[in-house]
Amino acid sequence: MFATNKILEKRLLQILAEDVGQGDATVAAIIPAGTIVEAEIVAHENGIAAGIEEIAVLAKSLDLKLEANVTDGDIFKATQAIIKLTGNARTVLTAERTILNLLSRMSGIATATRKLTEKIKEAKLPTRIAATRKTAPGLLFFDKKAVQIGGGDPHRLHLDDLILVKDNHIAIVGSAEAAVKKARANVSFTKKIEVEVKEPEEAAKAAEAGADIIMLDNFTPKMVRQTIDLLRQRGHLEKITLESSGGITAENILEYASTGVNVLSLGEITHSVKSIDLSLDITKVI
Repeated sequence: MFATNKILEKRLLQILAEDVGQGDATVAAIIPAGTIVEAEIVAHENGIAAGIEEIAVLAKSLDLKLEANVTDGDIFKATQAIIKLTGNARTVLTAERTILNLLSRMSGIATATRKLTEKIKEAKLPTRIAATRKTAPGLLFFDKKAVQIGGGDPHRLHLDDLILVKDNHIAIVGSAEAAVKKARANVSFTKKIEVEVKEPEEAAKAAEAGADIIMLDNFTPKMVRQTIDLLRQRGHLEKITLESSGGITAENILEYASTGVNVLSLGEITHSVKSIDLSLDITKVI
């Protein structure tokens, strides 16, 4: 994923401004102006680093010197100092929580994703792990990037990335088959068309109508296998990508992956993320 530094800087400063309000009353009251400090961001548990690039951009915009001991995607250990910051004490303390929130959340998402992708890899299965749009409001880019850092697929980033026909679209149009045909007639050849289906026969009709990707919504592993067999029998299996979503967890992920489905999308890696425990500690007053 890519964002120019200027665009990224603007978004990060907006997040910081939301936290700061009209100013940090505490530091203004008790921290002498011009005080320079060194600080370390320390991990209190093992994890996968994510958000380092973002914090580097934010630090530069705040005139803080940053030295990173890890890069995005690296493993870090509990008690490890992953970042050193040097600069104005008021600035460091005011930005502390914004920095930690973003690093903790992104690293938590990357860590959870890495565990799942490694589980699939160890089982020697080709299935890809993907995110969903169940992200925190305002943090979509950061959540999706963290998934990618952890080895997963971000799926679509925005609604304009892909035609994705879901149950409520079908409720209006009438059928998955009709929705796919209508989409094919009205959008550019450059857009892939994905459709969500509820049972194997619906998947077959969507494939016949020209869908590029079929999402098997809340299918059991048995239903996934039945759908794959049906698509194979009708000559559609090699022409489409199959995605399974709904009810997939760390506990049953290998059962789903072993069906032969191409992609498994899990909302829990973003909507139920456990942030990594990090702290910012002042280590020296200069």
